[in-house]
Amino acid sequence: MDLIEDGPEGNTPEFSVTELSGAVKRVIEGEFGFVRVRGEVGRVSRPKSGHVYLDLKDDRSVIAGIMWKGVAARQQAPVEEGMEVVATGRLTTFPGQSRYQIVIEEIRPAGAGALMAMLEKRKAMLQAEGLFAAERKRPLPYLPEIIGVVTSPSGAVIRDILHRLRERFPRKVLIWPVAVQGANCAPEVVRAIEGFNRMTPGGALPRPDLLIVARGGGSVEDLWGFNEEAVARAAAASEIPLISAVGHETDTTLIDFVSDRRAPTPTAAAELAVPVRMDLIGAVRDFGARTDRAMVQRLEVRGQRLRDLSRALPRVEELLDGPRQRLDIMGERLPQALTRSVDRRKLALSEVAGSLRPAVLTRALSVEQRRLSERAARLKPALDRLVQVRREALGRRADRLSPRAILREIAVQQTRLADLTRRLADGQDARQTDLRARLDALTRLHETLGYRETLRRGYAVVRGDGHVVTTKAAAENATGLEIEFADGKLKLGGGSSSRKPAKRKPPEQGSLF
Repeated sequence: MDLIEDGPEGNTPEFSVTELSGAVKRVIEGEFGFVRVRGEVGRVSRPKSGHVYLDLKDDRSVIAGIMWKGVAARQQAPVEEGMEVVATGRLTTFPGQSRYQIVIEEIRPAGAGALMAMLEKRKAMLQAEGLFAAERKRPLPYLPEIIGVVTSPSGAVIRDILHRLRERFPRKVLIWPVAVQGANCAPEVVRAIEGFNRMTPGGALPRPDLLIVARGGGSVEDLWGFNEEAVARAAAASEIPLISAVGHETDTTLIDFVSDRRAPTPTAAAELAVPVRMDLIGAVRDFGARTDRAMVQRLEVRGQRLRDLSRALPRVEELLDGPRQRLDIMGERLPQALTRSVDRRKLALSEVAGSLRPAVLTRALSVEQRRLSERAARLKPALDRLVQVRREALGRRADRLSPRAILREIAVQQTRLADLTRRLADGQDARQTDLRARLDALTRLHETLGYRETLRRGYAVVRGDGHVVTTKAAAENATGLEIEFADGKLKLGGGSSSRKPAKRKPPEQGSLF
């Protein structure tokens, strides 16, 4: 045991927080003073005071920086996120937040940042593959039943989307929680998009009709998960139309280029997803009222037009007067027309009947039979000559032909000859039968169409001086008349008959005189 013991606090002096922060500040400012730093500009903030707050970073560390209003006003080109710069200033601390920072006195560009260069390279590759093409983007459904949202469930983004959907047109919303920044952001977003697409339409958990991938604003590092190639390809391969709402209006990520529609904010994404319900109700009511007014106006116009046309139409009696008159005229002309038509047809029949004589048909049949006989007589000598020619040719080729082949050929030719002879005989018989049938038919037709059949029906033929008499004047001028009935002829006048002619009776209907 020591003879002299220190108190419970020992010899360590006590400092207040302010004293300690001031000491750290003096050490840092005394050790470094003015420095030059090369790095990439991260998040940039420009408050209304005119100062510029930014981050300088490389692949491992980040230093906060500030440019006062006077220094920022002297810059020819504004500092933008992603620029690689060389900043000159002094290191100091900000005790209010226990951090150190660099107060920038001069800053100049040093080239594009590494992250932005990688982003541009990735963007160019995807664009060359056609993932940004406008023709592959699908239209959004006008009123989706189910909307899938890929975002963080604990942020203000999902509350803004749900609130805007309730205001415009309430819809069913499926939320797939994901990390919206950090190392887990990209794989979780990819799994969410693919998971929504693998859902079965109309299942227990139905597949959404529209997807919204949303996140609030942030720096390039915070939004970098949505610049990953896997996320862009998953959004491009989605079968469900997709709206990207990542960051604020000035933030742009790769998913914005491949999505079917980009919204500047998550709230705007909800506005793109559904129409305003009250506007639709008002539009439907307006369309209904316009339809009713148009229908009433159309009926009034049609009614007035019908009344105008009805006044211009003639009466039914006037419409029937003309057809009735034409019917009466045609009725008076019909008997005369029928009589003339019968006379013309009788004359044509008489002219045709003169050429249909049995002698002509018999003569034609005799000619055909003679031709057939001549050809039949010429057939056997022709066949004999053909056989002789074939025998001579066979004799000349006997040295090259075997007897078996010759016998087969002879048998074939004999069969053909027998077949031709049989066909010739059958043809001759069929031809004679056909000609006899035609002759019988023509004879029956001649007898049917001849005037003697007409005489049997009660008609008579009157001849005078060797000619057929068809008028009264011709009969009076004739020296003698000969009347032919079905059963014989009767001669009147001309001294050829001593029989006094009987008083003529008026001809019955249908007689020839």
